[in-house]
Amino acid sequence: MDISLNYGKTSLGISLDKDWDATIIEKQNMPVIDDPLAAISKAFSKGDESGSLEDVAKGKSSACILICDVTRPVPNGLILPQLVERLIKAGIKKNCINVLVATGLHRPNIGDELLEIVGSKKVLETIRVENHYARKNEDHVLLCTSKSGLAIKIDRRFAMSDLKIVIGLVEPHFMAGYSGGRKLVIPGVAHHQTITGFHTAKFLEHPGSRTCNLKENIFHEFQLEGIRTLSNLFAVNVVIDEKRNLSFVNFGDIEKSHARAIQYLKQYAEIKISEKFSTIITSAGGYPLDKTYYQTVKAMVTAMDILEPGGDIIVVSECSEGMGSDEYLTAQKLLFKLGKESFLERLKSREYAEIDEWQTEMQLKPMCIGNIHLFAPKLSEKHRKYTYVNNIFDLNKMLCESIKRSGNKKIAVIPEGPYVIPIYEKEREK
Repeated sequence: MDISLNYGKTSLGISLDKDWDATIIEKQNMPVIDDPLAAISKAFSKGDESGSLEDVAKGKSSACILICDVTRPVPNGLILPQLVERLIKAGIKKNCINVLVATGLHRPNIGDELLEIVGSKKVLETIRVENHYARKNEDHVLLCTSKSGLAIKIDRRFAMSDLKIVIGLVEPHFMAGYSGGRKLVIPGVAHHQTITGFHTAKFLEHPGSRTCNLKENIFHEFQLEGIRTLSNLFAVNVVIDEKRNLSFVNFGDIEKSHARAIQYLKQYAEIKISEKFSTIITSAGGYPLDKTYYQTVKAMVTAMDILEPGGDIIVVSECSEGMGSDEYLTAQKLLFKLGKESFLERLKSREYAEIDEWQTEMQLKPMCIGNIHLFAPKLSEKHRKYTYVNNIFDLNKMLCESIKRSGNKKIAVIPEGPYVIPIYEKEREK
C-alpha cells in the first residue's frame, strides 16, 4: 500500500508491506466551498450573533485586525481585501485601519513572508500592516488581573481601537483545545510576561489543557478572562481541508462565532479510534507547520492518545528552518543535559516560563508513554541530538523494526499529522 504524508510544500510517499494491517486516520470527507469569495462576503453580510460587518463598523473611527503569523495557512488573501474595502465603505478612513500580525513570541514576519501571509499587495499598499512585538513594554496596556493573579497585558494598538477583528484558523490545538478566536489575542498580541506566565507547568500540566478539549481547560479559560474585558471584539473564523481549501467561514461575536466554527470542525477532525497501536507514523502537518522542530512537537502530542505504552511514534517533518528560536534550542539543550525528570521538576518551580520551553515540556508527554522517532533529514547534524528523540533516515527500516519489536502488524498512519486528532474510545461490549 502506498501512502502520502504531508511534508513541506509537497508530500512524502511511503510503501507499506502488504502483510501489515494499516489503519489510515484522516478527516471525514470535508465539503469544500465552491465560491470562497462569495461565502466570505455572505459571512460579513450575515454576522453570527452580531449583525453584519457594516452594523458593527457603524460609528467607529478606527479598526485593528489581527492575523495569524506564518505558522498558520489562513486564506487572508481572500478575506482581507473584502474586509478592508467594506470597512472603508462603512466610514472608517483607511489610515485608521491597521493589521497586526499576531506573532505572540514568534519572530516577526517581514518582506516576502509578510506578503505571503497577507496575500494581497493592494492591502499592503492601502493600510498599515505591522508585527506585534511582545517584548516591547511600551506597546502594551493592562487589561485586567486574572483569577490566577497574573496580569493580562496586550498590544495597545488593538486594545485602544474602536473596532477589533481577529482572523483565525480553527484547528485542533494541543494546549488550548482549539486554535483561533481568543488565541489571536492571547497569546497572539499579549505582553511577554503574560505569555510566559500562563505557559508554565501550572497551566500545561493541568489535565484539562489538552487537544480538542475546552471543558475545565484552564489555558482556554485564562484567554477568555482577558478577551471578555474588551468591547467591540469580533472574529472571522475559517476551517480548511487537507489541501488548504476553504470549507467553512463565518463572522461575528468572537466567542459565539468561534464556538460554531469548532462545532463544525469537530465532526471532521476528531476521529474516534477503538484500539491503541504499538506503531504510529504521522506527519508534522506539512508547510508551513513543519518548518521547525518546535512546531513538529505537536504531531507527537496529538498522536499519543492511541499509543500503546512502550510503542513507537514515527514523525516526518521537513524542518526547513531548523529547530526554531534560539530560546527553544536553549530549552532543548537543557533537557538534553538534565533528562526528563529533572527538567520537568525545574519547570514546576517557575512563576514565569522561559520563552519557548513549554514546547519542550509538551514533548515530554508522549515520551512518558513510548518512544519518538524523527525523520527530518534536512535538520542539521549539530542539532539532531537536541531533539532528544531518535533520529532516523530510513522510514521503512524503522517501521519494520517497530513491528518486529512489538510483534504486532497493526499500524496507524496519520497523513495530515496534528490537523487530525485520533481519540481513543474503548469499544463497548455488545
